[in-house]
Amino acid sequence: MIRTIPLNKLVPSPRNVRRRTDERADLELKADIEARGLLQNLVVTAAGKPRGCFAVEAGERRRRALQRLADDGKLAKDFEVCCLVVEGCSAGREASLAENFQRLSMNPADECVAFQQLIEQGADVDGIARRFGLTIRFVEGRLRLAGLAPVVFEALGAGQISLDVAKAYAATPDRERQAWVFEQVGRSYTANHPDSIRRMMTQATASAGDRRAKLVGEEAYVAAGGRIERDLFSDEASSRWLDVALLERLACEKMEALAAEAAAETGLAFVRPTLESWVGHSQVEGLRRVSVQTPPLTDEETARVDALEAEIEELVDLLQVEEMEEQARQEADARIRDLSDRIDAIVHRPPLIDDDLKAQVGGFLVLDEQGRARLDTSFYAEFAPGDAGSDAGASHLAEAAEPRAKPAGLSQRLIDELAMQRRDILAVHVAADPELALDLGIFLMIDRDAGYSSEKSGSSLLALAPLNPVFDFKTPEAAATIARAQVDAALDRSWTEGETRAARFDAFRALPDAARAAWLGHAVARTLEASLNLPGERFCAFHDHLGRLLGIDVARWWRPTGANYFDRVPKSVTLGALAEVGGSALADRYAKAKKVELAQSCERIFSGDFIAEVEVKEAALAWVPKAMRFAPAPVQRVELVDEASVDAAPGGEVDVGDPATADANHEIEEAA
Repeated sequence: MIRTIPLNKLVPSPRNVRRRTDERADLELKADIEARGLLQNLVVTAAGKPRGCFAVEAGERRRRALQRLADDGKLAKDFEVCCLVVEGCSAGREASLAENFQRLSMNPADECVAFQQLIEQGADVDGIARRFGLTIRFVEGRLRLAGLAPVVFEALGAGQISLDVAKAYAATPDRERQAWVFEQVGRSYTANHPDSIRRMMTQATASAGDRRAKLVGEEAYVAAGGRIERDLFSDEASSRWLDVALLERLACEKMEALAAEAAAETGLAFVRPTLESWVGHSQVEGLRRVSVQTPPLTDEETARVDALEAEIEELVDLLQVEEMEEQARQEADARIRDLSDRIDAIVHRPPLIDDDLKAQVGGFLVLDEQGRARLDTSFYAEFAPGDAGSDAGASHLAEAAEPRAKPAGLSQRLIDELAMQRRDILAVHVAADPELALDLGIFLMIDRDAGYSSEKSGSSLLALAPLNPVFDFKTPEAAATIARAQVDAALDRSWTEGETRAARFDAFRALPDAARAAWLGHAVARTLEASLNLPGERFCAFHDHLGRLLGIDVARWWRPTGANYFDRVPKSVTLGALAEVGGSALADRYAKAKKVELAQSCERIFSGDFIAEVEVKEAALAWVPKAMRFAPAPVQRVELVDEASVDAAPGGEVDVGDPATADANHEIEEAA
């Protein structure tokens, strides 16, 4: 039965199936109701208490929005609300469940048409945004999509392309180019990604040094009808390839062919191509990462890597000489790149994957900056039907930072070794703090990549150790390594004797609280990846945050020596460290020393074994390279807020940014 009920007689129902909400979406809904009134009735049942009241079974968000408007004085406290009254608790619960399940969000193309019609009828962007509780940016974005080339817009409406892909086409307003790129893309697997579309739309030309150009080759590009513009007064690398969409399509086709060859050669279940040099989050949706073992380096390979690293260090030292001629500098840079490639060829070898597992896992073929296709070192498995989290694509790559410049004077191997040692120090503290480890463990369980196991466990939760950037690096005498080994040895493993999973689980549950907590700390600590406090692929701001929470003093756990640091860096870096602790006077004292002598002296100085002022010795004992430090918390800027400007906002509310999703009252998708 439909009837009107005073707002102050409506109360929340404990049976409402929606337990969570979104503050931004609630503000959006409030603005919508204020602009147009309530467009959909509430579903209520008679409440036992308070007497004469009704419990809202479906439409609680609308009730709260109305209550906010009443609190702001924009509605009467006894405002009459249209309600559908149903009988019985079970009917109310079913109504709540049905209303939340049987809901279909508007297609983005339909939203675009609706906003365009409002504009044609005389409305403006500000008015539409205000009436629907949206941001101006959201409305402008939908109106821009409404101007897409017809063939692209129809594909969006038919669900043939995603909203993200449509936004990529809208990167430029040239509808003719949009249609041409759409035709060029066709059904290519890789080219239908937003990044590829955006490149084709925004890049008018590509250089001959582009990794796609290096992959395709000039002969194949020209044979396919591609045009090249050359500057007679510049080198060959500066020539421009004019048909970017054609280049992208040819690159996609070649990568697809190479991916098929790689899948056949390796026996993997799938190999998917990408024109990027890394694997992005969107590409691994619906996948979970598989932990595989990479064979360790042989003694001969280790010696070869050390020799190549030593040659790189000599060249880096040479580049520090300011008087070096430009030609020699370029030759040294080229030699360093060549040596780095040779090291990568030795270190990054194919992992060991059992034949049974190969049929279940796959990987990605990425394109490096030199235009070379290579199989990424991470492997993935598709979620099986019914696997936990498969519907949401629970697996994704760990925070993929964009490649950044390597700090001058530090070789890649040294960077990796420092990162691993810093990780071990962090791991010791995480393992020793079960309370923090519990919080961190829960977070990682829902936020990190899902693990994989061929044994059915009924859960996707695992705590797998990540692959180390240096496979043969050992630090048996390091304080953190010794402490980790002691923690591992102290774990109560009595529960592992059970023959079945159920028996082992029951035995584990019978352990004392402290023993189970120690296993939690161990499991979470082993998932930590190698990281450093410097720009680059090893940077992880979250590790800095953990280091601050744990109050880690890196200097107590790691001291620089000749073997682990000073022998590995240029003389200028070593002198800079001396200047940090003792000023220019201390650095000048060793400026003319040979590198070997300087490293030996610094090892004594930074271990405190030297005569100096108390403050200098303390600074030396506390010094570690910036890369090893856990960064302090960033300074927060506090700005005074003009209360008058807040009060002037509609309804006394402060703008909280882009909306999420509206209730059934007006179902409009959130702006990306």
